Amino acid sequence: MLTYDVDIWSIRKRADRAKPHQVRWRVGANTFGKSFKLSTQADGRRNELLNALREREPFDTETGLPESELKALQAPTWYAHAREYAAMKWTRASAKHRAGIADALATLTPVLVTDTRGMPEQRVLRRALYSWAFQLQKDSEGKWKPRTEVEEPPKDVAAALAWMAKKSVTVTALSSPVHVRAALESLQLKLNGEPAAANTVKRKETVFTNALRFAIERELLVTLPTTKVDWEAPEADDEVDFRFVPGPRLSRRIITATGDQGDRGRHLRAFFGCLYYAAARPAEATALTLSDCTLPETGWGELLLSKSTPRVGSAWTNTGESFDSRGLKRRARNATRSVPIPPVLVRMLRDHIKEFGVAEDGRLFRASRGGHLLSKEYGETWQAARRTVLSEAEAASPLAAKPYSLRHAGVSLWLTSGVAPAEVARRAGHSIAVLFRFYAKVIHGSQQHFNEKIDKALMETNKQ
Repeated sequence: MLTYDVDIWSIRKRADRAKPHQVRWRVGANTFGKSFKLSTQADGRRNELLNALREREPFDTETGLPESELKALQAPTWYAHAREYAAMKWTRASAKHRAGIADALATLTPVLVTDTRGMPEQRVLRRALYSWAFQLQKDSEGKWKPRTEVEEPPKDVAAALAWMAKKSVTVTALSSPVHVRAALESLQLKLNGEPAAANTVKRKETVFTNALRFAIERELLVTLPTTKVDWEAPEADDEVDFRFVPGPRLSRRIITATGDQGDRGRHLRAFFGCLYYAAARPAEATALTLSDCTLPETGWGELLLSKSTPRVGSAWTNTGESFDSRGLKRRARNATRSVPIPPVLVRMLRDHIKEFGVAEDGRLFRASRGGHLLSKEYGETWQAARRTVLSEAEAASPLAAKPYSLRHAGVSLWLTSGVAPAEVARRAGHSIAVLFRFYAKVIHGSQQHFNEKIDKALMETNKQ
């Protein structure tokens, strides 16, 4: 029971004892004492108790400890708290976000330890945390449970998790800036010791901060400890480097070349067309079905994008499949995005359907064995086509390095063609702020073009 009925007495000295300096205090009806070898140690402990009393902290009648010390004594370890956090987020998180949470927690948890004696090999500890500690599975009754409760881990994984549970600091220890800085610094490095990408650091920092907020929610921490540390995530350079974005002519040439890469290439030609002419994300194009397409015999058509099927891994999805079926990026689950498509893409899609048909579920594009289209398959086809079009020097550069370059090229084409940024953002599925951050150079170039047109109009007006 907690009470404010507390007395803290003067230090008593007993010369005949190995620890002669005794701090004594009363909490309710119970008396407590602690002996020290040095008087300075006793003074320090007495001052801690007095400070708690001055801060109007109640004391526990069973242990004699101030409430803050009692909470610290009873607080879970960071490792246990991190597992609770991952479990709390699991049911509402997408498969990709689940994997991202596990990735961040598996990065920083190994540095939040009391010491490193007996620490398992880094590779084993990483696998134990990422694939076991912070991952959930459904049990025989279909309920989400920690993987370690559903499946027997390998011996090396079990040993690594046991070590982590023993060595992890308490959550309350993160009130110390030393631990917080160690965690934040760990986010800046890859497993091989090289600097991590700025966006990766920022993503992991967000997970860490949210896990700390969860500790505040559970009343394990009082304030957010990251505010005590002079540390900032590196600035992420989101702006697209347009030196390596293919222009309209090169984009068309590479797309055409993909169709020359055998049966697989012919099947994927229209897929790459969607990335360029509709600026679709690859995961949106892989989910495209026949019912999403309006393909008239002549003129412009339309794609109604409504789903995204990113490949994450079967361990992170609800279905056990390697693909996660979800709504559009950063949109409500049932949101859709209509994108007008030019006649050239309409013809490509009509020809594709005529030659290859559609899958049983209506999907236009599928893997060579009929399942979901793999990034590995369309990536290999893209690289083969790229090598046939580019010079040796260009192929060795980042020019059109990935299929996603076509989406950048498509959005850039819209902006330079004079389409209003708000409409470009809507078609691309961006916010205005993101569009201006990613495509600042293109937008600035377009503004210069329109400024010249305005100047011309003003000059003509002045002549009248």
